[in-house]
Amino acid sequence: MKNSKNIIIIALLTVIVIMAVGYSEFATQLTINGTAQIIGEWNVRITGIKALSVSEGANAGTPEFTVTSATFNAELSRPGDKIVYEITIENAGTINATLQSATFTTDEENGSPAIKYETTQPAQTLNSGETTTFTVTVMYDENIEQVPEVTTKTITGIIEYVQK
Repeated sequence: MKNSKNIIIIALLTVIVIMAVGYSEFATQLTINGTAQIIGEWNVRITGIKALSVSEGANAGTPEFTVTSATFNAELSRPGDKIVYEITIENAGTINATLQSATFTTDEENGSPAIKYETTQPAQTLNSGETTTFTVTVMYDENIEQVPEVTTKTITGIIEYVQK
């Protein structure tokens, strides 16, 4: 009986060794390597500013722009003078853009009450390769009866596009 137990133990150990060798022969280690690359480009920028209309007594100056800013210096000589500037924004990238905000503020506290501004809004969505325009209108209030002490006013506009 003791001998038969030893034979069974040896047989089981032999089977385990055979199974281990068989497993190692049929087991394969797989290695997976990968790389992800973003190929999209974000490039929403200002591409132009020009005076669309200038009333007879006004001077639009020479508007200037960079990819992120547009500047103009309007000269208004009498009540009713008006200049309309058109600003162009282009999505030169490959990622579509959505308008998050367009805010325009003026220095009302220190600026002339005789100078008024009106603006339009750029496009809500600016797909890759598209352009949009908006206007800024500068006016000398036609209801002003005398030249004010303060003769300047600054407007600041922030147009913010985001990817969505």
